[in-house]
Amino acid sequence: MAIVHVNTGNFEAEVMKADGLVLVDLFAEWCAPCKMLSPILAEIAEENPDVKVCKIDVDESPQLAAAFRASSIPMLVVVKGGQAIRQSVGFISKAQVLELLK
Repeated sequence: MAIVHVNTGNFEAEVMKADGLVLVDLFAEWCAPCKMLSPILAEIAEENPDVKVCKIDVDESPQLAAAFRASSIPMLVVVKGGQAIRQSVGFISKAQVLELLK
């Protein structure tokens, strides 16, 4: 499944009302650890069609970053049924991301 870029206009439909697990990546273009995490998330999106991977640029959507209480990036949030159920801050490995999704 392709990665979905989310902003305030499509957040409700793409994340909060999505079926199944949603992995939300809060990132910024200038963030080196975010850039290192990006190819890992692309692999996960491709290999796990049951998981929806969404990216939120914190500079473009600061209100969404605030809603997730993102004080540091990259921040990954697992959302299910409109509720954040797990999160991780900072760069993590692919195995750690997959563990977060369990």
